[in-house]
Amino acid sequence: MSISRKAGAWAVLAWIAVLSATLFAGEPAGKNDATATPVVHVTTPDAMRVEGEQRFRANCGRCHAAPHKFPPRMMATVVRHMRVRATITDDDMRLVLFYMTQ
Repeated sequence: MSISRKAGAWAVLAWIAVLSATLFAGEPAGKNDATATPVVHVTTPDAMRVEGEQRFRANCGRCHAAPHKFPPRMMATVVRHMRVRATITDDDMRLVLFYMTQ
């Protein structure tokens, strides 16, 4: 095998290692356990609305003002879409959706 082929093979192996490390690195930067919103199990509608508003301000309010009221089905679609883009937890999504549909 010539030197250029060996160098090419090493470059391919290095690229595969970097790609593997990127794919299996874990959670995205900035979303570690120290800054994650704790799971809170609130049951009363008033407490859920207050907690949902706090989670909206913490997660969504950085980029968005509270939108006008939409039908609950439409709001659920929007919140699910933004859950993926903003990487918020299921609990955050549930409480924000409750707040947005009240």
